[in-house]
Amino acid sequence: MDPFGHPDLQRLGRSLRNRLDETLAAEHEAARSAALRRRTMRDRLIESCDRSERVVVATTDGNVTSGIVMAVGVDHVVLDDGVGERYVMLAQVVTMESR
Repeated sequence: MDPFGHPDLQRLGRSLRNRLDETLAAEHEAARSAALRRRTMRDRLIESCDRSERVVVATTDGNVTSGIVMAVGVDHVVLDDGVGERYVMLAQVVTMESR
């Protein structure tokens, strides 16, 4: 007789596997929520750069610039507006909208 083939052990194994799956799913969701809360404007611009998204950026001096995010530096973002590249200081960004 195989002791590991016992029906009680099979049920216990399934139960433990299900609990582990539920715990891992809950931890994954908690980590995702925490990461979303800590996301900065620079992080969002980097995501837009990875997706080659067009964004509209408003700055503290009232200018509005739109273009495809080409690069994100430590302190600036480079937008291609179809005519040329525009460099915008991240410290000047008030709002950003992706399109």
